[in-house]
This record gives sequence, structure tokens and C-alpha cells, in this order.
Amino acid sequence: MPNWTTADIPSLDGKTAVVTGASGGLGYETALALAGAGATVILAGRSEAKGHRALELICTRFPNALIAYEELDLARLASVADFARRFAANHDRLDILINNAGVMALPKRQETVDGFEMQFGTNYLGHYALTASLLPQLRRGQSARVVQLSSLAHRSGAIDFDDLQSKRSYRPWRAYSQSKLAMLMFALELQRHSDAAGWGLMSVAAHPGYARTELIANGPGTDTLSWWIGKLVEPQISQSAAEGALPTLFAATSPAAQAGGYYGPNGFYELKGAPAPAKIMPQAKDLAVAAMLWDASATLTGVSFDESVAAA
Repeated sequence: MPNWTTADIPSLDGKTAVVTGASGGLGYETALALAGAGATVILAGRSEAKGHRALELICTRFPNALIAYEELDLARLASVADFARRFAANHDRLDILINNAGVMALPKRQETVDGFEMQFGTNYLGHYALTASLLPQLRRGQSARVVQLSSLAHRSGAIDFDDLQSKRSYRPWRAYSQSKLAMLMFALELQRHSDAAGWGLMSVAAHPGYARTELIANGPGTDTLSWWIGKLVEPQISQSAAEGALPTLFAATSPAAQAGGYYGPNGFYELKGAPAPAKIMPQAKDLAVAAMLWDASATLTGVSFDESVAAA
């Protein structure tokens, strides 16, 4: 594991993968590597133009790549449901689901179409609904894996059931940290539910460390003091998007990855480096909070894992 790279990805011939937010950054690099290893890859994203551009770039690298773009807006539950219906109509099974898409530290509070705080709704609730909706196909997958993208920010996160949507008080980084803590807790809780119910899933979480992507520019922006300070020290503490995608790819493909595991860079403070087991903060291991979050997510989204099983 110390020097794990994309060259260590086993053959994925015959496997089908869905990557959310695959038109750029970490998602694009993840989709590129999966396609290069032979998987049929569905690039899921909001922008058709960016999605097709990503397809062109991947096909330039791998002319025989089996890839397609599908529209998916995680900030609209109707879009999540539509994507899941289209996928089920065209694919009997799903082997790898990578819940990668997200927004970070939006300066002003925004809401999804369904009235959720944008970060909690996009980063977490949209992916919760997507995973539940695709459960029948995942259960028919070949040792199916589900990877949730968390963050170092989960370390300062807390699930505030009294103000999940940050209506009473909105602070950009607090909302982001809550959404990424929720993603890690979801990964762990999904494994517990799979084990108990016999779904046969391998649920794993990963984080990219400090990867150089457009996430900051599209979130807190480039006119803040923290951004300029970050740019000064960035070369020493960050890594490329391709390197940042390695923990996700390890979690999704490596025989050494563990069910219920969490992976990130192995360098200082897990900012950069090769994939390795990452630190899970105590609040992410709170079973009572995880169970409450699971139930609240089903209520908020109107999507239930149990109903997905029954409908299969």
C-alpha cells in the first residue's frame, strides 16, 4: 500500500461503475482510471457540455473506453430518481458506485430545489437517495463496492439535528464539515446495515487530502485571505487531482481495502501521499447518531433502503 498507484488497479473488465461529479477534478481522474482498467463507466454530472468534454478527453487517452455521460443533479431529488430509473432500465447490475460530487463552503447559504441547505443536500442527502435508489442493482453486482467521499473537514464536524439545514445559523465551513461527517457516518452505517440484512455490499469511505481542484474556486472563492495564504503554501502541502483520487480508487478497487474502511493520503496530516488508512474521529463512530441520521435521511428524502429492497 505505501506506493499504491493506478498501475495497481486490477482488471475491471465486465464491471460497471458510476462516478458522480465526473466531469472534472477528482471525479474525472477517478473515471479516467476506472475506464483505463476496463470498467464500463457512467459519468454522472449536471453539465452536459462538461460531461461530453470529459468523455472526449477520456477517449483520447483510452480509445476503446466503455463510457457514457448521464445527467444527474444531486441538488434535485427528482433528478436522482430519474437517473436511477434510467440506470435500472439499461443496466441489470452495478459493481462500483463512487459518491464523489460535492460543493464546499459556499459563502452564502443556498438551498437545493427540495429546500435543503445546499452542502448537506448535495454532498450527503443526494448521495444517500442515489445509493438507496440503486440498491437493487448494487445487490446484483460483483462484490459491489460503494465509496463515499469524506474530507479532513469531518474532524471538526457535528451533526446538528436541531438545525440540520443551517436555517438558524449558517457558517460555511461548519455546514461543509457536517456534510462530510455525514458522508463518513453513512459509509460506516451502510456497512452495518448491509451486514445485518445480507445485502452483500462493501461500503468504504475515502478523502483526497488537499487536492488541487476547482472546489475552492467554486465554493469559498479566490478573493479570500485564506485562499491567498493557501496558494503560497500549496506546493508544499497539496497534490494534484490525479494523486488526490488515489485513495478513492484504492477504496473502490484494491483487494487490500477493508469493508467499513476509511482511506486517505499517508503524508503529514493526511494532506498528500499514497493511500493509507485514515483517521476516523470519535463523533463519526457514534452509533446512536448514525442511526438517527439514517432515519432522518429517509424521512427527508422520501427514499428508503428497505423499500428499495422490497421493490427489487
